[in-house]
Amino acid sequence: MKESILCLLQDSVKKYPDKIAFADQSRQITYREFWTEARKAGTFLAETHAKGLRNRPIAVIIDRNIDTLIAFFGIVFSGNFYASISMDLPEDRRNTIFKELDPLCIIDARNKGKVLEGTISLKGIISTAHIDDSLLDFIQSNSIDTDPLYTLFTSGSTGTPKGVLISHRSVLDLTDAFQDAFNFDSKCIFGNQAPFDFDVSVKDIYNSIYAGGTMHILPKKFFVMPKLLIEYLSLNKINTLIWAVSAVRILADIKAFNDSEYDIPLRYLMFSGEVMPVHVFNYWFENFPDAKFVNLYGPTEITCNCTYYTAARKFSDEEIIPIGKAFKNTRVFLLNDDNEIITKPNVSGELCVEGTGLALGYWNMPEKTASSFPQNPFLTEFGNRIYKTGDLAYFNDSMELCYSSRKDFQIKHFGHRIELQEIERTANTSPEINISCCVYDKENEHIILCFQGTADKKGILKHLSTRLPKYMLPHEFVYISHMPLTPHGKIDRKKLLNIALGKEKLNESDKTNIPDGLFRSSISMCVTASENLSRP
Repeated sequence: MKESILCLLQDSVKKYPDKIAFADQSRQITYREFWTEARKAGTFLAETHAKGLRNRPIAVIIDRNIDTLIAFFGIVFSGNFYASISMDLPEDRRNTIFKELDPLCIIDARNKGKVLEGTISLKGIISTAHIDDSLLDFIQSNSIDTDPLYTLFTSGSTGTPKGVLISHRSVLDLTDAFQDAFNFDSKCIFGNQAPFDFDVSVKDIYNSIYAGGTMHILPKKFFVMPKLLIEYLSLNKINTLIWAVSAVRILADIKAFNDSEYDIPLRYLMFSGEVMPVHVFNYWFENFPDAKFVNLYGPTEITCNCTYYTAARKFSDEEIIPIGKAFKNTRVFLLNDDNEIITKPNVSGELCVEGTGLALGYWNMPEKTASSFPQNPFLTEFGNRIYKTGDLAYFNDSMELCYSSRKDFQIKHFGHRIELQEIERTANTSPEINISCCVYDKENEHIILCFQGTADKKGILKHLSTRLPKYMLPHEFVYISHMPLTPHGKIDRKKLLNIALGKEKLNESDKTNIPDGLFRSSISMCVTASENLSRP
């Protein structure tokens, strides 16, 4: 029985003590060395800050380095849980998170940057700390798998960040499910793209440790220099990528593998976060015919992913890549507006999740937790929670789950219920559009299609008119050189709407602010044209 993710690390330390566990831009560290440094950090925290307290938050100012991971595991050794804080966040938001979190202390794991008052340097801890094995063993012997492991702060609808609290048990279940589905082994070399305050990185860290693999923390600068990135992947024989769709898409958009002199031994490409455009998938599939391609789906609240689909063929432009079926030990189902389970194909409903992967809830938000993780409506006799994702999905004719849209992106327009992402998917089938995003101007009741590519408004209209009913055709078209992205690599729809309405411009910092782990072929991010189109 595994009561903690430390069991995964301990197993790999015993099996592969001298194998490289993690590598960053400046150094590599073996499993044995990582174990030692994390236990030093754990002893320091247990003696100086926790002092017998358990299950309390400790914040980490993260960087793309090994020290960040040492801080995470050191916190776990101390019997507490970590919260990842990025300096890319606005200062007001960081301060709000610190206030909500009230951490025992704040560890700064960065290699450089302005020192924040009241923080503790991880390097300082490691250079002076000792290891108290009896203390750490006592803490671990009293751990249980429902203890919290980490909290990730996501955007709340009220503007207040929500700390999603995930237990050890949920992450252990995730690694078991991935192992069952994909058979990761010690030969897996992971190329970590996602920042450590984004749950995609959880899959890299813990699946790598579970398998006894090696994880390379890909330097941020490589994602503005694709040749260096591809060279690094090749020279380090990186074969396992679990990336956000936006990162996968951008490399495909610039045809990064055309005539490449480097060989990448890709075994796995797994993608999630947004809908994968078919032309992007097909590009990767053509270039890596021996790799396994997996479409992953799931929100942070259910510990990264709850469904998967292994894509073993190319898709036509009109097709949708399914999100597949539930992982082992997870149950997913669709509910209609009357809370009835949908069992027939091609009927849309809200995707709900049940199982060990569900988060413990939101940190210090009992009412929000209760509303987001309600009682299972079909099993009211005992406390069996589900998570209502807010995502709409349906079963295709083969009874495979397919993502449809966010409920938030479903609008009522002139009496018609429209899913904006259906318009996006249709626009993305045009060979002249790299990516599109649909937003809605409620005040003027206008559907606006923002797009990147070489298309013009007449060509887009012609393409959409043969595939969509007239009431779904956009009123306005906005060409944009690059989509504004959130720090986690998703399209920033709120900002995009403001740009389309002329209420906001991409300022100088936007032009150079490259989200952690994402490559853009051009740093410039300015709207170059905005055109109105009346309905024909």
